[in-house]
Amino acid sequence: MILQIQSIHFDADKKLIALIQKKLDKLDTFYDRIIDGEVFLKLENDDEKGNKIINVKLNLPGNSIVVKEQATTFEEALDKVYEVLKRQLSKHKEKMIER
Repeated sequence: MILQIQSIHFDADKKLIALIQKKLDKLDTFYDRIIDGEVFLKLENDDEKGNKIINVKLNLPGNSIVVKEQATTFEEALDKVYEVLKRQLSKHKEKMIER
C-alpha cells in the first residue's frame, strides 16, 4: 500500500516510519482494495491523555476511512489505530459482499 506519512512539528525517525508502513500493510489481508493512505503524526502539549496523535485516512474505491487515536507513545497509538481500521475494513468488506 502506498502511504504518505507526514510528521507535524517534529521529524519522525526512520524506524517509526518503517513500523507504520509494516503495520498498515497488514491491513491488505482484511480488505485488498485499499487504494492508498495518508498518515499524520502530531505532538501536542496535552500530557493528560498522552501527547502523541496518529491520524490515518485510507482511500477505498468510492469511500474513505479516517481514524484518529491519541496515546503516550506513537507505537501505542498505532496499535489502537490498527485495531480500529481492521474492524472498520472488515465491516466495509461485509457490506460490499451483501450488495
